[in-house]
Amino acid sequence: MKKSVLFLFSILFSITFNAQDKRLRGIEKELNKILEVTNAPGFAVAVVEGDKVVYAKGFGYRDYENKTPVDINTLFAIGSSSKAFTSAILGVLRADEKLSFDDNPRLHIPELEFYNNDMNNNIIIKDLMRHSTGLPRHDGSWYFFPTHDKDSLLARVKYQEPFTGIRQQWYYNNFGFLAQGVIAEKITGKTWEDNIKELFFEPLGMNRSNASISEMKSASNAAYGYLLKDDNTISKMKYYDIAGMSPAGAINSSVYDMTKWLITWINNGKFNDKEIIPESYITEAIGSQIVISSNIPDKEFPDIYLNNYGYGWFLQSYKGHYRVEHGGNIDGFSANVAFFPTDNIGIVVLANQNGSAVPSLVRNTIADRMIGAEQTDWAERHKENLEKSKQAQAEAKEESSISNVKNTKPSHITLDYTGTYSNKGYGDFKIYVENDSLFSETNGDKIYFNHFHYDVFEMIDVTDNKVDTTQYGKALKINFQTNDAGDISGAKLKLEPLVDAIEFKRTPSTIDIDLKTLEQYSGEYELAGTTLKVYVKEETLYLFVPGQPEYELMATDKHKFSFKTLEGFKVEFVEAEDGKIIELKAIQPNGTFVAKRK
Repeated sequence: MKKSVLFLFSILFSITFNAQDKRLRGIEKELNKILEVTNAPGFAVAVVEGDKVVYAKGFGYRDYENKTPVDINTLFAIGSSSKAFTSAILGVLRADEKLSFDDNPRLHIPELEFYNNDMNNNIIIKDLMRHSTGLPRHDGSWYFFPTHDKDSLLARVKYQEPFTGIRQQWYYNNFGFLAQGVIAEKITGKTWEDNIKELFFEPLGMNRSNASISEMKSASNAAYGYLLKDDNTISKMKYYDIAGMSPAGAINSSVYDMTKWLITWINNGKFNDKEIIPESYITEAIGSQIVISSNIPDKEFPDIYLNNYGYGWFLQSYKGHYRVEHGGNIDGFSANVAFFPTDNIGIVVLANQNGSAVPSLVRNTIADRMIGAEQTDWAERHKENLEKSKQAQAEAKEESSISNVKNTKPSHITLDYTGTYSNKGYGDFKIYVENDSLFSETNGDKIYFNHFHYDVFEMIDVTDNKVDTTQYGKALKINFQTNDAGDISGAKLKLEPLVDAIEFKRTPSTIDIDLKTLEQYSGEYELAGTTLKVYVKEETLYLFVPGQPEYELMATDKHKFSFKTLEGFKVEFVEAEDGKIIELKAIQPNGTFVAKRK
C-alpha cells in the first residue's frame, strides 16, 4: 500500500509540473517521438527556471522486461555529469583557503608522479580541472583494470605517456578528476563519497542520490541499463562498477534530485538562500578556461558555435544563447545536465540506454521552446541521420574485407602464449588455455583470442558462453612479442590511439610441484668444467652458478623452469628411460648449454 501511495504521488507531482508552463504545452508528443526513433527503453527529464521546477516527467520503462515505468524519482547513473560535483568540492576548499588552483597537485599528494619531470614540476590543479595536462584518455587503464583503491589507481599515471605538452591542447582525461577527488580526500580526511554527500547531497536535500554501484543495486526505483543491438534489440547490461575512478563519474541520481543541483548553479551557488557553492567559483567554473576547438559554425546552424571548457562543464553557444552542459555515459546509461545562465533555464535528461542520443535530443527540443528559439525537429533530424549512417555502413560493408594475411599461423604452440601480462600504467591480465584455445578475463568479462595472422590475435567477447563471431575482423588486436631467445615475452595492445601501443610484459604461468618431485632435480651438474648446483630451499627450486647470485626457478611445465628474475633464461631437465634426471639444459638468448649430472 505504501508503494502505491508513493507511486501515485510521483504521478501527481509530474502532472502538476506539466500543467505549469505554456511553453511546454504538447511537448510529450515530441518527447515520445524521440523515445520511438531512438528505440530507447526509457528516460526522465526535468526543467527548472530560476528557483522553480517547471516540468518533470518520466517516459518509457526503468525495467524494460517487466514494463515498470520511469518516473521523476527513478535513479539513473549520471556518469561524467558527476565531474562538476568533484571540481565544486575544490571550489569550496579554495574558499576555505585550503588550496589554490595554481598549486601543484603534488603539494597535496606528495606520492603523485607523472610521466616526466616537466609534468611533475609544472602541472597545476587547474590543469586537472580543465583537461590540459597533455595526457590522452588512457581509459583502458581504469575501465578494463578497475580497483577500489584510489591511491593505487592514481599511481598508474606515472607510467601513462602524454601526447602533447602541458596546456598545449585540451583533451578529455578522467584521471585528472580522480586526482581532484584524492586531493580533497587528503585535505578533508574524508572520502570523496563522504565529501559529496556532506557538501552537496545533504544540504540540497538530494535524498535519493548516491555515489556507488552497491547503493544503486540496493535502492528502490532504480533503472536497469540497456544496450541497443542491431538497431532493434534492447538488451540488458550489467551495472558497471567504476570503483576507484568514482570522482570522474560514480553518481547515481534522479531528475528531481538533479533539479536542486541545477537551481544552485543558476542562482549563483545558492539554494533556498543558503550558499552551497561560492559564487566566485561558479563564475569561474562556467567561464572559458580552455578552448576545445576553434571550428566555425556550419551552414545549417550558424548560431550554434563556441566550444570551450570550464571546470567540469562544456561551454557552447546554442542558437545565440550561452549554454553550460556536461554529458555522462557509463554502461547502459546516458545523461545530460545543462543550463543557460543568462536565461535562468536548466534541463536534466537521464536515460537508461547505452551511448544514447536521447539526452541531447530531449535537451535541445525543450531548450528551443524554453529560450524562444526557432524550433528544430530534432527527432526527425536524428531519424534522417540514422538512415544516412545505415546506408553508409552498408556500402562500406560491401566494399570492405578482413585485411589479414591469409594462410599464416602463430609462431608458438598455444601453451607458450599463456601467462600473466602486466603493465604498470594499466594492470594485469591472465591468458589461459581452454579447449585448445586461448582465453582471458578482464573485469569479469570473458575474452576469446581469435587468430588473425602471424602472432596477432583478435580479442573477441564471449557472451552467454558463446563467442561473438560478428566481431571477427573488427575487434581489438593483441600483438604478441618475442625476445632474443624466441620466447613470447609480452604483448602490445592499441588501447590509447594517441600514443604507441601499450606493452604488457609476460610472466609465464607456473604450475605447482610437490616437494618430493622438486627434490629429484637436486644435485650437481657439470658444464665445461664448472659445477652448477641445484637445490631446494623452503619448497622452492634454486640454481647456483659460481660467481653469480642464486636464481629462483619457477615451474612452467614438466621438467621445465623459468628464471624468476631473468627474462629469456630457462632450464629444462632431461629424464632417462629409467625415470632418473641425467641432464640440465640451460636455455639462454645466446644458445643452449647442456650440463651432465654428476
